[in-house]
Amino acid sequence: MRAAKTNTEIRQDQIARSALALISRNGFQRLNMAGLARKVGVVPSAIYRHYRNKDEVLDAVLELISQRLLGNVAAARTKSTDALERLERVLMGHVKLIRGEVPIPRVVFSEAIFTGHRRRRRRIHRMFQEYLGQVADILREGQRAGCVRAGLAPETLSVMFLGLVQPPAILWLLSGGEFDVTRHATCAWQIFSEMIRVDKLRPMSTPTHATTRGRAKNQQ
Repeated sequence: MRAAKTNTEIRQDQIARSALALISRNGFQRLNMAGLARKVGVVPSAIYRHYRNKDEVLDAVLELISQRLLGNVAAARTKSTDALERLERVLMGHVKLIRGEVPIPRVVFSEAIFTGHRRRRRRIHRMFQEYLGQVADILREGQRAGCVRAGLAPETLSVMFLGLVQPPAILWLLSGGEFDVTRHATCAWQIFSEMIRVDKLRPMSTPTHATTRGRAKNQQ
């Protein structure tokens, strides 16, 4: 009984991976069960034994993307104990996923998600909320360790962190791969890390009213 279940899970994972590869190449709208069966190397009826229709296949693809994103964070944790090093690994791992076989923007912003699929949009939202929550946890750990500036909201920083890669990923997708998302993410990380790193902090003094009035007078 256990072996049969394991075989089913392996086949389902194989189908989801193949669907993800096809979506990466052609987009969701051109995905069909016959083409998916050819990609997997089985007859179409074998696909229908695991997924009733194209919508269920997309749900499996979303689950696979979620596993990859969260697995990326878990892998970064095993490679380093330093919060900033972990975050950099998460960022570059995210870029690698996008440039590899996980076309996150193409799936997330497709009509299959945004046209009349409220349940699916909510699932995408939960996926990113969990991802951001784990990034925020790393930031909190960095604050406790004294390497990330205290007083900065980890939840806000996690959204800013996601902004280092998601907009560039969209530009990369729109440009057909011409936009260098890796180079941008590398440069953006240098700026972001300098902003939140404790040992690089340069306190900014707040102008007094007298200073402000003096500047205004000089500008007249």
